This record gives sequence, structure tokens and C-alpha cells, in this order.
Amino acid sequence: MKQTEFQFSVSTKGRGIYAISNKVESWVQNQNIRSGLLTLFIPHTSASLLIQENADPDVLKDLDRFFNRLVPDGDPFYDHQAEGPDDMPAHIRSALTQTQLSIPIRNKEMALGIWQGIYLFEHRVHPHTRNVLLHLLGE
Repeated sequence: MKQTEFQFSVSTKGRGIYAISNKVESWVQNQNIRSGLLTLFIPHTSASLLIQENADPDVLKDLDRFFNRLVPDGDPFYDHQAEGPDDMPAHIRSALTQTQLSIPIRNKEMALGIWQGIYLFEHRVHPHTRNVLLHLLGE
């Protein structure tokens, strides 16, 4: 068994869904691991990771709009607003999504479905630099 890890950063322009599949896939293919398990982790409390459709961009727009309606900024219900009106909503969005993904590796490639891609979901309104950690275990 071999294991390896990698970290990269994503500069966001604020709230939105950012494609990271190409960066991850490129790294996986260079690791010479034919079969295994890839774990992705985002060490932030106001951003998350998604596996979602990569063919129709309307899906990502609709997801973003859904979360805007589900968890609106500035709701007086929230006490925690230390960093602004989008602070607590960002934490809730992160809690409702995922901070870790596991993806099987087959034939040196991620075993994603044909219409699936990996995305970083930025929940804050202002730009941030987000780190994504990758860990690959296999042979």
C-alpha cells in the first residue's frame, strides 16, 4: 500500500460554487496509484465540498439560489454575527453540506459518474482563500 497527500488553495470571489475536479484529477493521475481511495477535506467552517452535476451550469446556479433562500443572510434569529450578516448563515450552510468527500480510484482515475464533478462551495460573501487537503491510499 502506498499513501500520499497534497494540499492546494482556491481563491474565491465570494459566495458561489467553484469547480475543482481538474486540479484533483490531475494530481490523482500523477500519483501512480491504480486502485484506492481518495479523501478530500476542507478545513474551514464556512465553506464545503460537493459532488454535483458538471454538465448543466443551471444546476449549480439553482443550488446556490436554493441555499440563499434556505439560509438568508442577516436573519435576526441568529446571535452569532461576529464577522457580519453572512457569518452564521455560512456556518449553517457548511453544516448542511460536507467538509469531507471519499472517492474510489480505479485505473488511476476517480470513479465519478459521467455527469459528476467536484466543487468547493464558498458560503461567505467576500473573497477568501480556501485550502483543500487530499489524501490518497492505494496500490
